Amino acid sequence: MVKKKKKKFRQKKQSGTYNKKKLKSAILSILYETPGKTINYRQISGMIGIQDPETRKLINVVLIELAEDGSLDQISRGKYKLKAKTGTATGIVEMQPKGFAYVNSDELDQPVLISSSNLNHAMSGDKVRIHVYARRKKHDLEGEVTEILERAKTVFVGTIQVSRNFAFLIPTGKVGFDIFIPKEKLNGAKDGQKVIAEIIDWPAKARSPFGEVLEVLGDTGDNDAEMHAILAEFELPHIFPANVDKAAEKIPLEIPEEEIKLRRDMRKTTTFTIDPIDAKDFDDALSLKKLSNGNWEIGVHIADVTHYVRPNTIIETEAQNRATSVYLVDRVVPMLPERLSNGVCSLRPNEDKLCFSAVFEMTENATLKKQWFGKTVIHSDRRFTYEEAQEVIETGEGDFSSEILTLNDLAIKLRDERFGSGSIAFDRVEIKFEIDDKGKPLSVYFKEAKESNKLIEEFMLLANKKVAEFVGKTPEKKTPKTFVYRIHDKPDPDKLVAFNTFIKRFGHDIQLSTPRAIATSLNKLLKDVQGKSEQNVVETLAIRSMAKAAYSTRNIGHYGLSFDYYSHFTSPIRRYPDMMVHRLLEKYLSGGRSANEQKYEDLCKHSSDMEAKAANAERASIKYKQVEFMQDHIGKIYPGTISGVTDWGIYVELENKIEGMIPIAELDDDFYIFDEKNYALVGRHSHNTYQLGEKINVKVWRTNLERKQLDFRLSKAETP
Repeated sequence: MVKKKKKKFRQKKQSGTYNKKKLKSAILSILYETPGKTINYRQISGMIGIQDPETRKLINVVLIELAEDGSLDQISRGKYKLKAKTGTATGIVEMQPKGFAYVNSDELDQPVLISSSNLNHAMSGDKVRIHVYARRKKHDLEGEVTEILERAKTVFVGTIQVSRNFAFLIPTGKVGFDIFIPKEKLNGAKDGQKVIAEIIDWPAKARSPFGEVLEVLGDTGDNDAEMHAILAEFELPHIFPANVDKAAEKIPLEIPEEEIKLRRDMRKTTTFTIDPIDAKDFDDALSLKKLSNGNWEIGVHIADVTHYVRPNTIIETEAQNRATSVYLVDRVVPMLPERLSNGVCSLRPNEDKLCFSAVFEMTENATLKKQWFGKTVIHSDRRFTYEEAQEVIETGEGDFSSEILTLNDLAIKLRDERFGSGSIAFDRVEIKFEIDDKGKPLSVYFKEAKESNKLIEEFMLLANKKVAEFVGKTPEKKTPKTFVYRIHDKPDPDKLVAFNTFIKRFGHDIQLSTPRAIATSLNKLLKDVQGKSEQNVVETLAIRSMAKAAYSTRNIGHYGLSFDYYSHFTSPIRRYPDMMVHRLLEKYLSGGRSANEQKYEDLCKHSSDMEAKAANAERASIKYKQVEFMQDHIGKIYPGTISGVTDWGIYVELENKIEGMIPIAELDDDFYIFDEKNYALVGRHSHNTYQLGEKINVKVWRTNLERKQLDFRLSKAETP
């Protein structure tokens, strides 16, 4: 009987597709049932009914991470046990718009609801210890914060409000309090200015924390002040310290002859760059040469940043802390000082430059025959914009037309092979603004990836993949050396089931049996919806069902690209992980021993965190410019598509990709209930429904630049 039950359990579990999040939940559920039991990954595999090697490998990674975050104790190598469970847990605070919060903890099977009165000064993102109350039937798990273990942030940006004897900082974003600033701590800030302030104390019985102004950014509404405020909101710098700039200025542009002798000299091979029209930091160049055997030699040449940025220097420390360049609507905040990013390292035309290169020998059919990685010196013959390269592809005429057309032909073959192997084709339209010299948006336009973009993308993907394989792909039973991978987990199975249920109403369907089947059917779906009314909503929900890519030394492959090994090697001017990859590859090419895994794992986590902050800042700058642009369009009526449904309102995206919200209070013809499962708001009495993907007309009602908020009202009138 027991065996039969066990088999049944295995079959049930095996039918699902596991990603990291799902595995963590499954492992903790098993261990909660037998809290004293010590287990290893083989036992867990048997209990869940997992036989495929890929998921078994993932279990190992999940066990390590559960031990790292304190959910499990590692008893000995590979053996784990559940941490003794008490009425307390640790987790991360997630503030809600109405003032209460949820604490998400890996120690518990669901989030814990914390009322605003029980937060005890905890803020969004804080790591806290909570006391969990006894569970009540049909109620959320509830608790209270007993200790703040780690503050997510103590520095805030906002607008200063000055009265006679004191002032308050009104923070930007979802912050449930204002900061009290004594008059002597204003640091010259005037009423209405944008400032950065730090919390210095929060007495137990005080409603607001006490703080001081660290920096005055400028007047509210001034473009520079607002962009600097967005960077500060996400704890990103807007200037380099003077000593870092000074150190960069000392780095010479000239390359010593003795350095050239140590490298593969590729200066006589036809080489060029293809970049955005406004780019100044040219990370990568391509070279092409016909070999005597009829094959092609393609060089993917990447700026040799780590030759100039050495460990234990102030430039290195600054790059490591920043971890990424930040791209706002009207500016780039570089990871490296301008002297390096736009000068010394940038692969500018008609200049000798030092590179770290991946050189591939390929047949006419894009079959890879040989590969080589190493240090080179190159000389770019021409700088193309994407538009110029696209014109060559479309007309067949122009500088280096033969080389560009050959590379494009090879890229098409590489892309076809990649999609044939299960890579997912997410091509999202990018929103751009035409802005005047004061930063005011004049118009909105879209940028779509064309063949010239895809040409570059394909060879960068190839280099990133082959570098990762070179280090990570080792004979069986041999441990690969520590490396920095770009990983992408499988989608959340529950989200995929909900997504599949939703798209069936449009007559679509995806296969959920295996990761490969999911990818293949997703590609078919994304092709099928092209040009249809539901295209936007289907693409948006498909992306939301995917996991987020991240950096890690623990390779689990890249699901979206369908690569078993993938890294970031091709953009060291703007990404710190690429600098780490360059250093590790150089070390291993010269026979070096494996690097310290924990050191690099910590740097990977920091890089992933900074990447998320940079992406949030970029989105905030776009949102700010969208709201600023729509200030001149109040009262106008536009057609739109419902792009999001929540219990506080409906998000609507206009044809120009600008998104605003209809607050639920404005839907005053009925009492509307949020139907989460069907992505809809439903009228209690009329059964009137507003559903994701539905077309509606809206009137621009009000704008709030301070909150980056655009509000609509429903419009019965026809659009002009």
